[in-house]
Amino acid sequence: MEAGKQEKGNSAEMGQKMNTQVTLAGVTLKNPVMTASGTFGSGMEYSEFVDLNRLGAVVTKGVANVPWPGNPTPRVAEVYGGMLNAIGLQNPGIDVFLERDIPFLKQFDTRVIVNVCGKTVEDYVEVVERLGEERAVSMLEINVSCPNVKEGGIAFGQDPSALETITREVKKCAKQPIIMKLSPNVTDITVMAKAAEAGGADVISLINTLTSMKIDIHKRTFAVANKTGGLSGPAIKPIAVRMVYQAAHAVSLPVIGMGGIRNGEDAVEFLLAGATAVSVGAANFSNPFAGKETAEGILDYMKKYQVADVNELIGAVKE
Repeated sequence: MEAGKQEKGNSAEMGQKMNTQVTLAGVTLKNPVMTASGTFGSGMEYSEFVDLNRLGAVVTKGVANVPWPGNPTPRVAEVYGGMLNAIGLQNPGIDVFLERDIPFLKQFDTRVIVNVCGKTVEDYVEVVERLGEERAVSMLEINVSCPNVKEGGIAFGQDPSALETITREVKKCAKQPIIMKLSPNVTDITVMAKAAEAGGADVISLINTLTSMKIDIHKRTFAVANKTGGLSGPAIKPIAVRMVYQAAHAVSLPVIGMGGIRNGEDAVEFLLAGATAVSVGAANFSNPFAGKETAEGILDYMKKYQVADVNELIGAVKE
């Protein structure tokens, strides 16, 4: 009986001493768990379910310089092991974001990371400059999966030269550290990671969704009006882990890993692969508590394996 009490006492003491803080480009997060852009609104939509103070960071839905209407409906389809979405980055634009969402997020003791989207370099720069004086915004995540309208519609994140250029131009005017969110729809993710690094990125995040398709055989139509959509959810996790591992070994930048994370064990897998932090995305749709539970799950893992500092897990997979 006494031994049992002693064991519980040691466990509690260890829990108090554990460090869950991580640092990205000089920005410290209380834990490595953040929300993936486009799956959490700007936090307001989930605040009834989740105490935002328990998250390392809230990453907002993409913000453009002007309102974007998004793609025609239907825009979402369920698939085995995940979902397709072709929302088209619908958002009300930077003016509404600054007036409505920033004041809301300022209420919480959590880092705010704003996802920025655009169709030209100038679009991105305009939003980045508007956010420069917002002290509540800790970092900016640049969504390079947007189509570059000046270059025939190919996504910025699929052309190394375009990626390096937009990274450099955004970095010139940014007041906050810049995260470049990489697309997995490329032949070699390390080439893109190196291009972002060459352009001056402070951090990279990956992976964004995988371009996919579903056909309704009964109606003989595409499941989403856009024909293709981005695949997210558990089905993409092994791909995401592989790409995070490759990117983390190709550059010296911190990496934020995402893709199919549902719990603490999934998150630890990304940390071991080389990620400094992780983002929970599609899981929020089926379980609004997923982010908080993932943070708690990482701590449970640390207690189980007596890991005093979460940073000890980063890149610690045995080669």
